[in-house]
Amino acid sequence: MKDRILDAIENHYKQPVFDYVLEEYLEVSAQNKGLFYSALEEMAAAGTIVATKKKKYGTPEMFDMTIGKVDIAQRGFGFLMVPGEKGNDIFLPEPELEGVFQGDTLLVKITKRSADGRRREGAVVKVLSRGATQVVGTFKLYKKYGLVEPQDPKVGTNFYVHLANTGQAMDGDMVVLKVTDWPKGSKIPGGTIVEVLGKKGDPYVDILSVIRKFNLPEAFPPAVEAEAASFPEELDPLELERRSDLREELVITIDGADAKDLDDAISIDTLENGNLVLGVHIADVTHYVKEGSELDRDAFDRGTSVYMVDKVVPMLPKRLSNGLCSLHPDVDRFTLSVDMEITPTGEVVKHEIYESVIRSKYRMIYTDVSDLLEDKAVPEIVEKYKDLLPELKLYEALAKILRKRRMDRGAVDFNFAEGKVITDENGKAIDVILDERRVANRMIEEFMLIANETVAEHYNRMDFPFVYRIHEDPDEEKIETFIKYLYNLGVKVKIGKDGIEPKTVQQILEQIEGHKEEHVVNKLMLRSLKQAKYSPLNEGHFGLAAEYYCHFTSPIRRYPDLQIHRIIKESLNGKLSERRIASLRRIVEEAAIQSSERERVAEQAERDADDMKKAEYMANHVGEIFSGLISSVLSFGFFVEMPNTVEGLVHMSSLEIMDDFDYDEKSMALVGMRSRKRFSIGDLVEVKLVRVDVDQRQVDFQYLQHLEAKEK
Repeated sequence: MKDRILDAIENHYKQPVFDYVLEEYLEVSAQNKGLFYSALEEMAAAGTIVATKKKKYGTPEMFDMTIGKVDIAQRGFGFLMVPGEKGNDIFLPEPELEGVFQGDTLLVKITKRSADGRRREGAVVKVLSRGATQVVGTFKLYKKYGLVEPQDPKVGTNFYVHLANTGQAMDGDMVVLKVTDWPKGSKIPGGTIVEVLGKKGDPYVDILSVIRKFNLPEAFPPAVEAEAASFPEELDPLELERRSDLREELVITIDGADAKDLDDAISIDTLENGNLVLGVHIADVTHYVKEGSELDRDAFDRGTSVYMVDKVVPMLPKRLSNGLCSLHPDVDRFTLSVDMEITPTGEVVKHEIYESVIRSKYRMIYTDVSDLLEDKAVPEIVEKYKDLLPELKLYEALAKILRKRRMDRGAVDFNFAEGKVITDENGKAIDVILDERRVANRMIEEFMLIANETVAEHYNRMDFPFVYRIHEDPDEEKIETFIKYLYNLGVKVKIGKDGIEPKTVQQILEQIEGHKEEHVVNKLMLRSLKQAKYSPLNEGHFGLAAEYYCHFTSPIRRYPDLQIHRIIKESLNGKLSERRIASLRRIVEEAAIQSSERERVAEQAERDADDMKKAEYMANHVGEIFSGLISSVLSFGFFVEMPNTVEGLVHMSSLEIMDDFDYDEKSMALVGMRSRKRFSIGDLVEVKLVRVDVDQRQVDFQYLQHLEAKEK
């Protein structure tokens, strides 16, 4: 009934229509009248259609309305994030957000538009659904009631707790509250405490609070654990016989020192014609995780593993992720392999995808391999891997060839290291260091990239349902803002009529290399690009300048990889009937949507945990003086990023003793009205750490002076 109603409104009337007219058009029988009017009410409540007081019904677009999730800024205003509308969020002033909470799904009326139609302002018509079902925060106990103060400042309100609903919580505990009451107007919402995480400051309570805040499924259901435990340690002899046996080949893994879920292994060979054959061998997780099984359903819901500082929330139980599927040395493992014959110019002229079994000969780590290839290894490491060094040199040479070919076609490679938080045995942050991409990291990255491209192109040409990794062209408005900033730096950018191309982005990064603004420009450029996502349609990858791309190499920790492994294996074994292909088209669409959504949640959780631990580390250094680059300038102040990637705010209020400052949007700078003193992105400044709020993830600096930056 609902589909028929929507079809009639959209395709027959194409404008708002009275309920009785719809009823007549759809020829609703007397016995179905109740069903018809219930469907109208339900659709209006869900925001699928909009009802006027006179009982006219139309789509939200017909009333200049739209639906999306709200993202509330700490300063009180918010933005409606509209699905499918690229870079076209709707501004919601603070007065519109009374009774609205972070993540709520809203029906919004467009009230203002800019001249070009891109910038819009809206008014909230209705809250369609609440974004929060539970809240993590600190419990405060009073004589007649309790309050939960949310850890996330975006929530924007405390929650009332009746004394009968406090459970075992004590004053000052970190708790999880189930929201049960969303009152209208200015009254605060209420709920029931469903879990006590522990006292603030207890070991790992902070990371556990992030896990609960993002509702990450930490524990596996008993049925899932039971299924994982049911598999034998020994490999099936019949399965071994039908696979390509690579157990005598020199196959190795190279990963981080702490990695336990080893997805990928590599091998290399030289042909008489001078070409190299790169073998990329990926854990065959689908041998254990069958479609529709308890393991599969749970993995689909999780979508990805989540890595938060020193805590992992895995997609699969440890029996599989760290055990049966992980490519540990000196044990037999089922794999899905792709062999690629690569010319001295980096072209893949031949490839083969097949099921295999390997026995990894070495479990190497990035730092050791990088030390060996950079002639920095200690004698013990040199001696340990002396027989393997020729192969490592060959891998290094091939990686350089592949990277050159990728860069020649215009791929974007951002040149900055990530910050890594170091913790003690109790999970407390004791340092923040740069986690550099050294030669071994880049080498494995190149091999995984070429394997992903090769597999994506192969299955795109076969026209089977597939999950692609796509990266759409940048939003024009964001690029225009970025280019204006570059112009102020003296960097000239030419953009064609079809918009910016990957090669242009690469040229920008090359122009700025060695300048004091290099690090900040890299980050600003990254922010100007869209986020990559999964799609059943192959739409190319802007950042990689790749026509075909997928995620094939990490099925232990990413569901899209797992899904395409099934398709690959079914195609290899002749099981893709027309009926199955039709079924897979629906499956890959669902997998792409779910995986993209879960990836975003994982990114938010990882970033939140990282920011929390960085703030925890900085809390021990209040009063100390640091230097850093101005990484962004806003109307209320500017952010300073230290060399170890920790960022803090210099608030406008702390600058007022010097001068009154105006924000120059064009140059993205604060300018003193009397002194003309400027604070611009990329400036090197000296600051004093004056305040840290770990709960709010806030680091506050006081500006001291500008410093002279040395060009490289």
